Amino acid sequence: MKLEGSCHCGKVRFRLESHEPVPYQRCYCSICRKTGGSGGYMINLGGDAATLEVEGREHVRVYRATLTRQNDAGEVEHYQSRHERHFCGECGSHLWAFNSRWPELVHPVSSAIDSELPAPPETTHMMLGSKASWVEPQVGASDKTFDTYPRTSLAQWHVDHGFKD
Repeated sequence: MKLEGSCHCGKVRFRLESHEPVPYQRCYCSICRKTGGSGGYMINLGGDAATLEVEGREHVRVYRATLTRQNDAGEVEHYQSRHERHFCGECGSHLWAFNSRWPELVHPVSSAIDSELPAPPETTHMMLGSKASWVEPQVGASDKTFDTYPRTSLAQWHVDHGFKD
């Protein structure tokens, strides 16, 4: 499916092919919530990085979160995530995410997509263990919930639900 998207101010427009266009997966992690999740979560889609075309690329900026972990000696280390969040430097709209570990993939943010998207038959609520205390997830009867990441990938969910061969 061809997806077209843009930022709020219109200085950045993009298009790409997506084999995972159903906005079914809500991520409640603090990074997603703070970089673009107005309802306490963000929804990423799956796209083919080789097909990404961007107009206004000069306005695009990249944010990589600083994360912490405890090393084997028990010391806290700070490091930068490999996950890049691309956004408009003019209006701040989060547009897509990219991670060099999977260079063939790009993850457009559903809220930046202007094309009509298919309605999901169910929703996956992930990273609920990180949600803000004020967030009350709207979990439907057939929805799935996870404190961390689900085992089923974005691509496999689309196969399992008949949206992809």
